[in-house]
Amino acid sequence: MPGPLDGFRVIDFTTMIAGPYGTMILADQGADVIKVEAPRQGDHVRRAGYAQSEFSAAFLNNNRNKRCIAVDVKSPAGRDVILRLAVSADVFLQNFRPGVMARLGIDYDDLKAVNPKIVYVSMSGWGEKGPFAHKPVYDPIIQALSGLASVQGGSDEARPRLIRTILPDKLTGITAAQAVSSALLARERTGEGQHVRLSMLDAVVAFMWSSDMGSQTFVGREVDVARAATFIDLIYETKSGYISVSVMNDRQWDGLCHAVGHPEWLEDERFKTPGGRDRNADERLELTQGALLERPAEEWLTILEDAGVPCAPVLRRSEMVKHPQVEATGIVMELDHPDAGRIRQTRNAARFEKTPTEMRLGAPHHGQHTAEVLGELGYGDAEVASLAAEGVVGIPA
Repeated sequence: MPGPLDGFRVIDFTTMIAGPYGTMILADQGADVIKVEAPRQGDHVRRAGYAQSEFSAAFLNNNRNKRCIAVDVKSPAGRDVILRLAVSADVFLQNFRPGVMARLGIDYDDLKAVNPKIVYVSMSGWGEKGPFAHKPVYDPIIQALSGLASVQGGSDEARPRLIRTILPDKLTGITAAQAVSSALLARERTGEGQHVRLSMLDAVVAFMWSSDMGSQTFVGREVDVARAATFIDLIYETKSGYISVSVMNDRQWDGLCHAVGHPEWLEDERFKTPGGRDRNADERLELTQGALLERPAEEWLTILEDAGVPCAPVLRRSEMVKHPQVEATGIVMELDHPDAGRIRQTRNAARFEKTPTEMRLGAPHHGQHTAEVLGELGYGDAEVASLAAEGVVGIPA
């Protein structure tokens, strides 16, 4: 059987990473995702970073399983293409600043007028209101204002640090994909479409609250300055590299103490209870680090595993893709792209027993499916050729 979203059509009017990543999740799960780009200059990510045969890795890894059309939506004829496409669509996603879509004449009210059942998703950086609503934004800017950089720094008094992956972008994409599925389910029950709004800022603040905002949870009893839980991360140096060790309960603490040859730590008043080990975490982790310097990583991983202590090697990216556990899950796969050649990507993270996901299409060329999609909308060959000649649509040579 095809993926769980087979039969749904999604218009992807997004650029960069957050929107395309979210729509790729929907495409992987079976939706017919049609990416819309401007004729003269497509998505900026096409030209970003590592590239082969005019395909950047970032574009390949955020736009597979999609078809692509190139349309000048600023022209009346181009706007008409989008409206005709919207009639056949279930979902429309856009990630432009508030007000842009209204100026183009393809905001929610415009599309709802031709398709009342459409689910219209507006993704923004800051949201539609507030003093920052119309400011430009990129991932590091959201990390800064959301408090995420302060959390990553370790405490409010330490130097803030960025997470060195674009977490806000990708988290917003995941949030959008989940919201689309919920809105489609609601439509199945009510018969009504709706406007779904989300922002990068909202996605990150909501994400952090489950584990990082305890100091601000109790109203009237807030903590002005959040302290660091520990002065080091749970990454330990050994004689031959780095490992991660995480001890959460009494049994694991007992196992660690015996494994590293320091059973006397069990009698230390500072560490006898989970609360004490938390209050004295810096001292506890410093002792652990000192002990782990005595042997190479490979030996420690075997010893700690035998003692029932959660642990793992700290891998480089090139090592991760070859690790036996990663290979066993099948999350990383190799496939052939018709132009970029042999590539390595991940499958969709969710595995559906009865409606499995599949890799149907590699990331498309700019405007690759313009003629095909316009034909599905009822445009004749002569009309398509005329629109191309006028610059309204783009068709690859």
